[in-house]
Amino acid sequence: MAILSIRIIGDPVLRTVAEEVSDFGPELAKLIEDMAQTMVDVRGAGLAAPQIGVNRRIFTYAVDGYEGHVINPVIVTSDDFQPDEPEGCLSVPGLGFGVRRHRWVRISGVDKNGAQLDMEATGALAKCFQHETDHLNGTLYVDLLEGEDRKSALRAIRTANYHNVTAQTVTKRARTVGSAFGAGAAQ
Repeated sequence: MAILSIRIIGDPVLRTVAEEVSDFGPELAKLIEDMAQTMVDVRGAGLAAPQIGVNRRIFTYAVDGYEGHVINPVIVTSDDFQPDEPEGCLSVPGLGFGVRRHRWVRISGVDKNGAQLDMEATGALAKCFQHETDHLNGTLYVDLLEGEDRKSALRAIRTANYHNVTAQTVTKRARTVGSAFGAGAAQ
């Protein structure tokens, strides 16, 4: 297993609609395993493949005791909404804003073996499924903000020094995983 680098806002892959997965096999299984391990390492609730620079329609999740992955997801949402609660994103570090999300979702897709998946969710899991599917469509949660929250988020993003955030994250990970891009190897 490998801990993968998370792409930060500004990276074009985060704004690109991800491509359908058509090749199933050991490489896909390893990618999903690495994504799940990376998600756990950074204490995320979900991780979409574009967030690690892979332009494929895959995401992993671990919310409220439910964990897994969905490939080529199709999402259907209720007409009503849950209360806005703060939401964050691994690709927009340091920010959190209330986002309007649908109360209920049905998500279908396949797993790494090509087996059909069909799940319903509410609450935090429904939010996660919507957030990660948005990533696969080139949308970040900050794109959904309105009014003062949108202005505040965009201002914070403009003034953030994400190069320093990235360097600090790599350094922190190097201590927790023992290596970062080969660092820590015998010299």
